[in-house]
Amino acid sequence: MAETPPIVLTIAGFDPSSGAGVTADIKTIAAHGCYGVACITAMTVQSTAGVRRVEAVDPGLITEILQELTADIPIAAVHIGMLSTAKVVRAVADFLGQRSGKAKLPNVVLDPILKSSSGADLLDAAGTKLLIEKLIPIADVLTPNVDEAASLTGLEVTNLDQMRAAAAKLHEMGSTAVVVTGGHLDKAIDLLSFTTKRGIEEEVFKAERQRSNSTHGTGCAFATAMACHLALDRGLPEAALLAKTYVTAAIAAGHPLGRGTGPLHHLYRMYEQRRGAGSGSES
Repeated sequence: MAETPPIVLTIAGFDPSSGAGVTADIKTIAAHGCYGVACITAMTVQSTAGVRRVEAVDPGLITEILQELTADIPIAAVHIGMLSTAKVVRAVADFLGQRSGKAKLPNVVLDPILKSSSGADLLDAAGTKLLIEKLIPIADVLTPNVDEAASLTGLEVTNLDQMRAAAAKLHEMGSTAVVVTGGHLDKAIDLLSFTTKRGIEEEVFKAERQRSNSTHGTGCAFATAMACHLALDRGLPEAALLAKTYVTAAIAAGHPLGRGTGPLHHLYRMYEQRRGAGSGSES
């Protein structure tokens, strides 16, 4: 019998275009050789053109789903994405924080999604406040982009020094490890800042910014890839580097889809392997 791969739980919204949210997360998890399970926090009406409507799932149903999944399956990592409302944030935070006396779920990666790339609010003000109070302190890794880091800290975040200041503020707010992603900057710089017995350590990852329209869901893909690498027992610096490398390649491999901002190509490796397998010539 084949060995069961690491199981990664994603707690996030549903994007019908599959560029972001749980369906994109499941593709990312599969691309990393893990097995994905999911709890949907909200339904959305959206396409590549933007988000039109968000409808939160009943918090009681979310709690039941999480209890059922974790009672049945050993979870190696957790990705938390869009949560939509304060009630949903509380349900997720209470579940992760209490766990009825059971061991804490490992490798919790929190992607603090506040707005869509089209500008729609994806978490209300009360939910953002509760995320700061309840979820940031219990997450193992926080992965805000520069705009989210600015919103969470109240600081301007437009360059590497400001990313460092925001990370320091997020540590003060209870985060043990932060990756501030700078894909929106002219130079795609990501900053990993994490606490150790020696104090705060950091790694800076740089790459050329991808000039592409296939960028919908990059934050989801990065955070989920981070969760996968942690589930595979990789350290934080390696996980961050590999997640960035994956997202960069998935953007480069993206293809036009829809009339707005298209998705990155989560399963590009599978297509590369298929092309490679079909390129041999008969002798």
